[in-house]
Amino acid sequence: SILIVLTANMVASAKAAVPTVTDQAAAMQLSQCAKNLATSLAELRTASQKAHEACGPMEIDSALNTVQTLKNELQDAKMAAVDGQLKPLPGETLEKCTQDLGSTSKAVGSSMAQLLTCAAQGNEHYTGVAARETAQALKTLAQAARGVAASTTDPVAAHAMLDSARDVMEGSAMLIQEAKQALAAPGDADSQQRLAQVAKAVSHSLNNCVNCLPGQKDVDVALKSIGESSKKLLVDSLPPSSKSFQEAQSELNQAAADLNQSAGEVVHATRGQSGELAAASGKFSDDFDEFLDAGIEMAGQAQTKEDQIQVIGNLKSISMASSKLLLAAKSLSVDPGAPNAKNLLAAAARAVTESINQLITLCTQQAPGQKECDNALRELETVKGMLDNPNEPVSDLSYFDCIEGVMENSKVLGESMAGISQNAKTGDLLVFGECVGVASKALCGLTEAAAQAAYLVGISDPNSQAGQQGLVDPIQFARANQAIQMACQNLVDPASSPSQVLSAATIVAKHTSALCNACRIASSKTSNPVAKRHFVQSAKEVANSTANLVKTIKALDGDFSEENRNKCRIATAPLIEAVENLTAFASNPEFVSIPAQISTEGSRAQEPILVSAKTMLESSSLLIKTARSLAINPKDPPTWSVLAGHSHTVSDSIKSLITSIRDKAPGQRECDFSIDGINRCIRDIEQASLAAVSQSLATRDDISVEALQEQLTSVVQEIGHLIDPIATAARGEAAQLGHKVMQLASYFEPLVLATVGMASKTLDHQQQMTVLDQSKTLAESALQMLYAAKEGGGNPKASHTHDAITEAAQLMKEAVDDIMVTLNEAASEVGMVGGMVDSIAEAMSKLDEGTPPDPKGTFVDYQTTVVKYSKAIAVTAQEMMTKSVTNPEELGGLASQMTNDYGHLALQGRMAAATAEPEEIGFQIRTRVQELGHGCIFLVQKAGALQICPTDSYTKRELIECARAVTEKVSLVLSALQAGNKGTQACITAASAVSGIIADLDTTIMFATAGTLNAENNESFADHRENILKTAKALVEDTKLLVSGAASSQDKLAQAAQSSANTITQLAEVVKLGAASLGSDDPETQVVLINAIKDVAKALSDLIGATKGAASKPADDPSMYQLKGAAKVMVTNVTSLLKTVKAVEDEATRGTRALEATIEYIKQELTVFQSSEVPEKTSSPEESIRMTKGITMATAKAVAAGNSCRQEDVIATANLSRKAVADMLTACKQASYHPDVNEEVRERALRFGTECTLGYLELLEHVLLILQKPTPELKHQLASFSKRVAGAVTELIQSAEAMKGTEWVDPEDPTVIAETELLGAAASIEAAAKKLEQLKPRAKPKQADETLDFEEQILEAAKSIAAATSALVKSASAAQRELVAQGKVGAIPANAADDGQWSQGLISAARMVAAATSNLCEAANASVQGHASEEKLISSAKQVAASTAQLLVACKVKADHDSEAMRRLQAAGNAVKRASDNLVRAAQKAAFGKAEDDDVVVKTKFVGGIAQIIAAQEEMLKKERELEEARKKLAQIRQQQYKFLPTELREDEG
Repeated sequence: SILIVLTANMVASAKAAVPTVTDQAAAMQLSQCAKNLATSLAELRTASQKAHEACGPMEIDSALNTVQTLKNELQDAKMAAVDGQLKPLPGETLEKCTQDLGSTSKAVGSSMAQLLTCAAQGNEHYTGVAARETAQALKTLAQAARGVAASTTDPVAAHAMLDSARDVMEGSAMLIQEAKQALAAPGDADSQQRLAQVAKAVSHSLNNCVNCLPGQKDVDVALKSIGESSKKLLVDSLPPSSKSFQEAQSELNQAAADLNQSAGEVVHATRGQSGELAAASGKFSDDFDEFLDAGIEMAGQAQTKEDQIQVIGNLKSISMASSKLLLAAKSLSVDPGAPNAKNLLAAAARAVTESINQLITLCTQQAPGQKECDNALRELETVKGMLDNPNEPVSDLSYFDCIEGVMENSKVLGESMAGISQNAKTGDLLVFGECVGVASKALCGLTEAAAQAAYLVGISDPNSQAGQQGLVDPIQFARANQAIQMACQNLVDPASSPSQVLSAATIVAKHTSALCNACRIASSKTSNPVAKRHFVQSAKEVANSTANLVKTIKALDGDFSEENRNKCRIATAPLIEAVENLTAFASNPEFVSIPAQISTEGSRAQEPILVSAKTMLESSSLLIKTARSLAINPKDPPTWSVLAGHSHTVSDSIKSLITSIRDKAPGQRECDFSIDGINRCIRDIEQASLAAVSQSLATRDDISVEALQEQLTSVVQEIGHLIDPIATAARGEAAQLGHKVMQLASYFEPLVLATVGMASKTLDHQQQMTVLDQSKTLAESALQMLYAAKEGGGNPKASHTHDAITEAAQLMKEAVDDIMVTLNEAASEVGMVGGMVDSIAEAMSKLDEGTPPDPKGTFVDYQTTVVKYSKAIAVTAQEMMTKSVTNPEELGGLASQMTNDYGHLALQGRMAAATAEPEEIGFQIRTRVQELGHGCIFLVQKAGALQICPTDSYTKRELIECARAVTEKVSLVLSALQAGNKGTQACITAASAVSGIIADLDTTIMFATAGTLNAENNESFADHRENILKTAKALVEDTKLLVSGAASSQDKLAQAAQSSANTITQLAEVVKLGAASLGSDDPETQVVLINAIKDVAKALSDLIGATKGAASKPADDPSMYQLKGAAKVMVTNVTSLLKTVKAVEDEATRGTRALEATIEYIKQELTVFQSSEVPEKTSSPEESIRMTKGITMATAKAVAAGNSCRQEDVIATANLSRKAVADMLTACKQASYHPDVNEEVRERALRFGTECTLGYLELLEHVLLILQKPTPELKHQLASFSKRVAGAVTELIQSAEAMKGTEWVDPEDPTVIAETELLGAAASIEAAAKKLEQLKPRAKPKQADETLDFEEQILEAAKSIAAATSALVKSASAAQRELVAQGKVGAIPANAADDGQWSQGLISAARMVAAATSNLCEAANASVQGHASEEKLISSAKQVAASTAQLLVACKVKADHDSEAMRRLQAAGNAVKRASDNLVRAAQKAAFGKAEDDDVVVKTKFVGGIAQIIAAQEEMLKKERELEEARKKLAQIRQQQYKFLPTELREDEG
């Protein structure tokens, strides 16, 4: 598994590197190798999974053999050591082997903890894995032990090391053997107990082995010495002191200084050779002994017993802190790379200093302020080490928390420094001492924040190696462990005050809560079921032991008796043990994060911060020393000037520190650099686009189109992978921001090169521009992302930037998706399927990633989605089989579709596998989905090959075989899912069948309504009645089984679902036959009957859905209540069907029955409407308004039916009401949930939708009442009910208007129709103008030059008229909008007749302008082409002018003459008139010129001449008669038009 993980990382790194390789050949080679490796890896994964299934039990035996072999090898090494023949292997040194052994000992401990857990849980597969890992760790341990023994010069130490290592092997072999037996009998208490005992023995021998390391023995001796010395504190009474108080105090101060210095040396020695630590720990134990004696001497000076107990208590604290310091030093020297080890050591050293300070404060009687100064100096000396090499996190603070910490502490420090000098001057030494203490705490806080900030700046440098987040943070666990232990120690300390006890309890609660939360997150992330359970179990143990401890603390808080304190002490032991076990388990290498490695550049970036912080500490120490002397002698002017100098230096260094931290803000510099780089890339793409437009883009000849496509695909994919990491970093991981941003920027230069290269080789201009535009869009969205990321900066508190970051990330994802679709289409067209194969392989590799995201749904939800995508893949495979024969060129698109579907399938399949119970099913689903992935890859490859060579029959055969294999593998995936949840799978199938029945019934209703539903034989309804009743009763029984099936087994649920689907199918069929037998002459009754069965089918569909959701859920789950509700509706609807069936033949009651069924149906629809479920799609408010018309019509029908009481009317009302209300509710809800509708308007619309339905229900119920007891009074009340409905409809319409805001229009409003017509007229005029522009004058070879411009004049004039009328109509539309705004014309007219008539005038005028302009263009066109006279042209132009005048009159009737719109309208009208006059003049001039120029050729022959005269006279008379007729016709047209003109226009004309 380690090999697979490492190889997967290698593939990812190789793919990420491909776009940045400039050498084309090397890039291609690397890309191909990465693909091959990815394919091989996928195959290896599948093979290893199968091998696991086959060879699981053998792993434990193999591990046992390995450990036995190691034991024998160590025995051989011992023999060689005795003979003096043991030599170190090449490359082995004492230091290296020591470190290897130290670090491996932890790995052995962790893998053993894993082994114990797996064996206890009875998980054979993971026990085998844990046994194998334990054997691997023991192998490394044995090699290291041998190396230490061979490298040491002390033969006794060498023998001890080899003996202890052999003991570890022996114990481990017993442990693995016990684990194997425990697997055979899971849950057996005896085997569990034996397992625990053997594990303890192994742990003990492991510790012995580590203690045999050089230097460790000396530390153990020092620890023993401290323990022995501390026994002096356990005596009941101390001997009286033989020294004076001053002597004792002086000795204590000196011993304290020596011990503090020794502690610093121990910390320093851990970084050197093992010999240095031995010497330092020896000196520390000696100094401790002296300090303890001085402390006991001081305790003897105490006046009271209470004072003495307090001093002894403090000495015990120092003893504890000293032991912890040596243990931390020992741990770090064994494994310097252990997470948080350096921080734990630094914390232990600080604890020693603090406990010394507490004792000095208690015991010494110096001048006020002196002790505080000494304590402060000791504290500052201790924290200075933090700044030496900050390559590990010092705390959990983020970069922005560090800045806040520095700012707050610098403020506190400034105030306390002012207090120090002020109180030293005034001699108020008590306050002086307090100020020194506050200053010391502030300086420690500043140092800690500066060290953490320096660490974050170092790791955020792009050259540093960013750390990787593990499953758990071992540093957090180690810190929590330490804090809990310290707090528990304070709890049981007899010297603790009530406030200290409460403070300790708070610390315990805080850290145990954090640990439990970390366990919860880890268990949800890991795919290892053993680890999942162990984390959950550990969290429970920690929580339970904390709860028990809290009870004892409460008792202790009430009564600080010895008994209660003892109970508290007993309660702390299980908590400490649980936390230590959890910390050991969490340190497993599988879960651990990879720490960051700070580069040289990163270290350089840290320097300004570290230098400022060190200067601050040094000058602060000098300031405190100076202040101490001034507190004794305030009248010393030179010392005051020295103090001022130090104060100035401290102030400057803090300013410098703040500036340095701010200047080095992680990621900002990188964001700026990347923004510049991407801007350059955008300019390059723009240049290429311009070159492409002018067709001067130089073609790249050094590379093929295929290579460029592959390059571009890999670049875009890598950019896509970085979007989420950048967004996450920008929102709250400042240290990662620089790395991710620089990585993103590095891909844009290759992106531009590949895009431009690909565009240069694309022949189709449209495709060329698409590629360039999409790449530019991607670059621009990346730019927006970088700006948002820079603004967010990784600050989790800058929540105002987070929305912008999310939006930018979404835009960038869309840009990546767009360009990938384009590339896949382009690639698939030429049979290039490499990108698709990569996508499928990548989706397959994600299936095995250990930590799926937190499941948002249940197995059933994921199962449903997986089934959908699996079926889609099967359908695509079938289509590919067909297309391979008919249209091979379409295979590319289908392959692309299959790739997308498999990507979704793998994602959902992973979640389905994670949520499946039992785990074996999840494993099976994952394996089957991976096998389907292999099938899809082969099929896609064959599709690509067939596209390249469409006639290859062998490839066609192979493709068909691959498609069949894919279909088979889909069925295997589906069967694995069904095995997981047979019942829910049957529910999905049944629901699908029922939805088909509902659709079929809708079709039947359409036939019935059309009057075409007839019986095939002459049968009556009675022939079918019994059959319907019998089938309906069977359905009720199935319903009961279905409801009970939700709480029972999956098998029973499956049977119930299948049975109910079959029964509803039969019932629908017999009801349809029954309806047909009623005959098509009574369609309304047929519809009533079919509606009744449709209601049952819908209720069953809802019930099946509710059953699926409630399956395997507890009785109090909300889904169970939904199930009960759905069952009630089902029973109601079946009962309603039975009543309808009985009433169908009874003409006196069937209308009443239909009405009752409709009322019940409307109530059910109203329940759905009132639910919080968001509709799948949204619609426009206009749709909602349109649907209210149905309600109005149905209301009228209902009132009529109530008055007439005829059953036919009632049935028709029932059928109409059902549709009208359902449509209205659907449209109202869909419109309300439109994204542009705000919450308030939505609530209003939904409220009035409900109000309207309730009003309508009351109306129908009243009609029902009238049918049962018809009286005039009841009929009279119908009007009030219908008024309520009308009122609700009006409110509903107004809500719909509010949804549209000010833009809302009533489609029936005449004013709106007018504006629409005006805009339509403008559009038609513009279209005509465009037509004119395309015309060219006809050629007239024999005409004189003077007349050549006539057609051009006409065309220009016609064009200007068209442009002017277009402007005029637009101005009229603007004028009308202004009139509506001013209220002169209502948006919905109050006086519809008046305003409507005005609107009609405007509409007809606009239509006339459009028609006249159209005629003008036709005449100009005909004239230019030689088919019409100039007279027609003149007439058309005059008509345009006339209709324009009418339009102006229509607008002037209501408009304000001085308004802006009216002025624009008048100007536009004048422009039309001018253009028309110009055209008339041009045409008249041409006509006149033509008359003059047309010389008549007189025939010279007499007969010919007479004939000519007669013909001319005849033509003249003919024309005169035509002129008279034309005048009469025009007069008639005008009279007719006058009749239809609005009154205003007539008066105006008059």
